[in-house]
Amino acid sequence: MNPKIQITKTELLSDNWYILNKVTYEFTPQNGESEIQRREVYDRGNGAAILLYNKKKQTVILTRQFRLPTFLNGNESGMMIEVCAGMLDENNPEECIKRETEEETGYRIQDVKKVFEAYMSPGAVTEILHFFIAEYQLEMKVSEGGGLATEHEYIEVLELNFNEAMEMVYNGEIKDAKTIMLLLHAKNNQLL
Repeated sequence: MNPKIQITKTELLSDNWYILNKVTYEFTPQNGESEIQRREVYDRGNGAAILLYNKKKQTVILTRQFRLPTFLNGNESGMMIEVCAGMLDENNPEECIKRETEEETGYRIQDVKKVFEAYMSPGAVTEILHFFIAEYQLEMKVSEGGGLATEHEYIEVLELNFNEAMEMVYNGEIKDAKTIMLLLHAKNNQLL
């Protein structure tokens, strides 16, 4: 633990969907003068994301779905193109992403490779996202995907040429950070 940080109070503001706390803490910066600070912290758990790619076809599998926060912040349709992702039920990112991949895309994958992890919005959200890649083949398709109706998911599965997907990043059609990060990882590591 960092001795320059002392949590003095945590107030629950909401536990409607996930947990929103107001945290009061004492912070001692390098100048040695401690100060009291307050921040709202959203705890939605940790997650996992995956880029499915096919070397032979030079394609990737992405999804399209409605995202209310983007709609509220300038995305006129609210639709976002993203890699497959989900929240961890347990603390096993690999099992989570395999399950989410089948639910959302219809592909049953066995071999996944973790490439990195990142805090996605560290100023306000506790979430660590685990990033994976995996190759897919047509014979791995076991269903149409589309998400779970019980989770109110209405997901469109997209198979895109990799260069087209990269162009969509550069022209602003793809604005999702996790998707951009994984597509750039694929490009930088010459996966396709």
